[in-house]
Amino acid sequence: MKIYTRTGDDGTTALLGGDRVPKHHLRIETYGAVDELNANLGLLKDQNPVDEYNGFIKDIQDNLFTIGSHLATGPGASAKLQLPEINADAVEILEQSIDKMDEELPPLRNFVLPGGHVANSAAHVARCVCRRAERLAVHLNDTDSVDPVILKYLNRLSDWLFSFSRLITHRTGSPEIAWTPRSKK
Repeated sequence: MKIYTRTGDDGTTALLGGDRVPKHHLRIETYGAVDELNANLGLLKDQNPVDEYNGFIKDIQDNLFTIGSHLATGPGASAKLQLPEINADAVEILEQSIDKMDEELPPLRNFVLPGGHVANSAAHVARCVCRRAERLAVHLNDTDSVDPVILKYLNRLSDWLFSFSRLITHRTGSPEIAWTPRSKK
């Protein structure tokens, strides 16, 4: 199979189901952000000092690939295609993991800045990309129905990434950098 097809040279791309849309279409932007998030999670996993979570991150990546396939499917085409199922329990699994991390972490008393450890920063980058993917999915939902589980999953995943960034800081003994607002003059 060739990597290039030349069919997108005119600035369009095909959705699953065959419809062609401009490459700047909101649906393309949305699943592109999910793909970017998945790549950032791979980078996070490669730098992750908390090895016991690498399998969990891989599961998240699998879920994101499934979400991407649903987002890449044109309206009405999903009934004709056999897409992988979105795990309805995935949101609860994220919540349980957040709760487990919170049991180990000191209480959050102020806003924190990304940094202190390269994996902490990578988790924050992934969190920001996740928030963008969520905003785009919510926007797409205004015109084309997006499975509510996708919206919940992306929302909870950004929370998970924040908690995980704190866990990395805690486990590595890195400083948690508190944000201190400048006083007004």
